Amino acid sequence: MFQRRLGRRTRLIGAAVLVCLAVLAAYGFTNTNTVPATNAGSGSGAISGYTVTSVLYTLNASNPNNIDQVAFTIAPTSATTVKIRLDGVTWYACANAAGSVTCNTTVGTQATVAPATSLEVVAVQ
Repeated sequence: MFQRRLGRRTRLIGAAVLVCLAVLAAYGFTNTNTVPATNAGSGSGAISGYTVTSVLYTLNASNPNNIDQVAFTIAPTSATTVKIRLDGVTWYACANAAGSVTCNTTVGTQATVAPATSLEVVAVQ
C-alpha cells in the first residue's frame, strides 16, 4: 500500500513539474514580444472657416429639373477635400483647383432642383 501511495505522489509531482514547465515556456514566448512606441494625446486648436463666393448652378440641358454641377470659389484655396450637400441628405464630392471648386452632382443620386433648399459646404485642409 505504501508503494501504491508513493506511485501516486510521484505521478502528481511529475504532473505538477510538467505544468510548471509549460507555464514557463509560455511566459518565455510572450516575453519576447516587442511593441513599438506610440503617441497618444488630446489637445485643441482653433478652427477657422472658409469663405465661399461666386456660386454657380448648372442645370441639365434636356431636363432643367436636374442640377448637373455646382461651382464656386473658396478661400483659403488650400482645401484638400471639399464636399457639398443640397438637400440635407446626399453628399457630392468636389474638385478644388487653386480655389476654383467644381462639384459633379450627377454621380450617384442626381441632384434635383425641388429638394435643393440649401448649399452646405464642408472643406478640410
